[in-house]
Amino acid sequence: MSEVTVDTRGRALWYVDAGHAELRDEQLGPLMPGTVRVRASHGAISRGTESLVANGRVPPSEFQRMRAPFMAGTFPFPVKYGYSTVGVVVLGSADLCGRTVFTLHPHQTLFDVPEAAVVLVPRNVPACRAVLAANMETALNAAWDAGPGPFAKVAVVGAGVIGALTGLLLRKFSSASVTLVDINPARATVASAFGLSFATPAQAPSECELVVHASASSTGLATALNLAADEATILELSWYGNAEVSVPLGGAFHSRRLRLVASQVGMIAPSHRRNLTHRQRLEKALSLLADDRLDVLLEAPVAFGDLPARLSGILDPGSGILCQRIDYL
Repeated sequence: MSEVTVDTRGRALWYVDAGHAELRDEQLGPLMPGTVRVRASHGAISRGTESLVANGRVPPSEFQRMRAPFMAGTFPFPVKYGYSTVGVVVLGSADLCGRTVFTLHPHQTLFDVPEAAVVLVPRNVPACRAVLAANMETALNAAWDAGPGPFAKVAVVGAGVIGALTGLLLRKFSSASVTLVDINPARATVASAFGLSFATPAQAPSECELVVHASASSTGLATALNLAADEATILELSWYGNAEVSVPLGGAFHSRRLRLVASQVGMIAPSHRRNLTHRQRLEKALSLLADDRLDVLLEAPVAFGDLPARLSGILDPGSGILCQRIDYL
């Protein structure tokens, strides 16, 4: 009987200095009990978070909280970072071998993780779309943080991937009229695909019972506050890294009794915390990806080997890129 060859070497993307990344070889040891070996097929770059990581803008106070699962290295540099990988289990449990899975792992071609860290991709979700799972999980948590309403009018300021997905879920879970608000008129295409309204900041509806802010800019936050109705909630999804943020809390903020509330995916929304685990939330997010409309968020893939040369353009704030896919095969 011929000997079975088991791959033991992968390659991973490392952020090594501000604006500089490189691919490094990663030697894998023998597979440990309770773990599986995954060969990556697709991935995605979280442009908001990874642009902060790539440019060394994670503040020292957040060095520990910002560590992603299976991240290597230490902030600010060098770090192996990322959290959206879809692949096929090639070694390990017989129940999982050959199955397509999602895992929160940095950008790497081949890697070992505990069995509990992989989640099966539903058969009705294409593997290339499953890279949106982490984004959908963030949006789902945000929709739960927003509360049950009722909301007649909702505005989402910042129609990137997280903002657009949150708007989609808020419309799915309620009867609210949802408007995506963005300075880029091209985002109207996303709004139309999702069955949502679109407006520039100057055209945005006022007197909204809920305003979601996801633009990661002081200007966007000011817009969000201005669109809120009396006693409305402004749900803040943006993370600014070490940037100073101006929050206009003068004017009508107090007289209108507005609420500025943070939402962050690291913890499950209080409304669901007692009944759901993090894994169950991720499984729910994956099930929500069985929706062909979501493909409007996916950019043409870039080959993994080309990432170091392409990253600066991908992470450029003016690139217009939504979800940048990575193809490993």
